[in-house]
Amino acid sequence: MVKLGSSAKRQVENYHLSRYACYLLVENADSSKPIVALGQAYFAVQTRRQELADKLAALPEDQKRLILRSEMAVFKQQLNEAAQKAGVVTPSDFAIFTDHGYMGLYGGLRENDIHTRKGLTSRAQKVLDYMGSEELGANIFRATQTDAKLRRENIKGKEQANQTHHQVGQKVRQTIEELGGTMPEDLPTPEKSTQQLQREEQKRLRQSDQPFLFSEAPAVEGQPMPHKEEEAE
Repeated sequence: MVKLGSSAKRQVENYHLSRYACYLLVENADSSKPIVALGQAYFAVQTRRQELADKLAALPEDQKRLILRSEMAVFKQQLNEAAQKAGVVTPSDFAIFTDHGYMGLYGGLRENDIHTRKGLTSRAQKVLDYMGSEELGANIFRATQTDAKLRRENIKGKEQANQTHHQVGQKVRQTIEELGGTMPEDLPTPEKSTQQLQREEQKRLRQSDQPFLFSEAPAVEGQPMPHKEEEAE
C-alpha cells in the first residue's frame, strides 16, 4: 500500500526484476541521478571481475598457481593482521592459530602433517608453494572468510580466534564435500614449487623480451609477527 496526496492509500504491485533487466534499466537511465550512477558503477565492476575470471580460467595450470599463490600471500597477511587485533600476538600464538585453520580444512591435519603428506623434506619448503590451483583456491577462501568473520564480529581473545579459524576451515571442507570435490589433502602435489615456476617464467620472458605475467613483482609474503608457517611451510 502506498500513500496518496489526500492521505488515502492505494494498493500497487511490486515487480521483481531479473539481473539482466536491472542492467538494461540502469545502463539506459539518467546517470546524473546518484542511484543510477551507483548502479552503473556496480555493473562496470562486476563486468570487469567476470572478464578477469574468464582470463584466469583460460590460463595454464602453472600460471594459475603463480597468480593464486601471489594472492594468497596478500590474503594471509590481512588474516594475520586481523588475528593480531583479536589477540594472537606471539610466534607461538600464530603457529597455533595457523594450525587451527589447517585442521578445519584438512580434516585434523596440522601444518607439519600436511608438509609430511606432500613429501616435503626440507623446512625451507613451504606447503603453500606446493599446492595446485584448486588447493590454493580452497585456502584463499579459508583465509578471506576467517579474516572477514574476525573483523565483522569483532572477535577478541586468541582462543576465540583459533576456534573461528577452525570453524571456517571446517565449513570450506564441508562445502567441498557437498559439491563432490576432492578433499585438499588428497589433491596431487605439483612437482615444482611456485618459486621454481616463477624463476622459469622470468627467464623465459627475459629471453623473449615480453612483460612479466604480473604487472609488478608478486607480493612478498609477510605478517605482523613471524610464526611457524614462515619456517616450515
